[in-house]
Amino acid sequence: MAVTVLACLVWESQAVLASQKLFLKDGTYQLVSSYEVHGDRVRYYSVERSAWEEIPLSLVDLEATKRAQEEEKALQKKQIEEGREIEQERFYKPPENGFEIAPGIHLPQDEGVYAFDGLRVIRLIQTPAEVVTDKKRAAFALAVPAHLLKGRSIIELPGPKAAVRIQQAQPTFYVRSSAGLGAKLELVQLKVVKESRVVEKVEVSRAGTEKASDVPAAVQLQRTQLAPGLYSLKLLHPLDPGEYALGDLGQQGLNMELWPFGLFETPTRQEKRRPPRDSEQE
Repeated sequence: MAVTVLACLVWESQAVLASQKLFLKDGTYQLVSSYEVHGDRVRYYSVERSAWEEIPLSLVDLEATKRAQEEEKALQKKQIEEGREIEQERFYKPPENGFEIAPGIHLPQDEGVYAFDGLRVIRLIQTPAEVVTDKKRAAFALAVPAHLLKGRSIIELPGPKAAVRIQQAQPTFYVRSSAGLGAKLELVQLKVVKESRVVEKVEVSRAGTEKASDVPAAVQLQRTQLAPGLYSLKLLHPLDPGEYALGDLGQQGLNMELWPFGLFETPTRQEKRRPPRDSEQE
């Protein structure tokens, strides 16, 4: 089994810590695993002879010994940090033209949320959700006791359809974010109401506290970290035609950034929904 660079460096640092140099004033040193100062004597365990020994303190250069220990610790720390960088490059450094997700297909280097339909990489457009409140209920709240007041607001996206359309029912999503969005984003289906797409309904009390009351169920995803700041989100089942959005459903407050998209109906589904002709009924 191959031993990684970092594992080797850690093993070497532990081996070095098990032995150290006890410098003497004549310029030589004893290789010891530990030492103690007792009055005018220095007691140490000799690595070479595997035994405890003593030497007069007047013969030991304690300053040189401590200085060498600090230098050795600093060198070990630097080597371990360099080892971590090498490991990152070995396993996570993407090609110069971007992380390869399929033969000949690479993700852009820019941060963002992308969908891959098997043929092309599609960048999803980050869209702020709009908070719509019921002004009539807000005015009515002045005449109602606070504990009875419950106004409903709707978090929605304008327009019945997203600008980004996907034809494949089971795309894979890729999230490149230094803020760790890939570990937070969930996928939800949106409800089209007139000229908008409803994301979430909330209850707002008179005191201004917010409570999610109708959070849509998230679509099941298989989440995998491919590299630092890069996640893939794979669907466990194909999506039905409709409007969807990726977003951080766990974030607090009414403000929400979403990455919406729409899924086209396939010809097969359209054929199933097409009403039969008179000639077909006969």
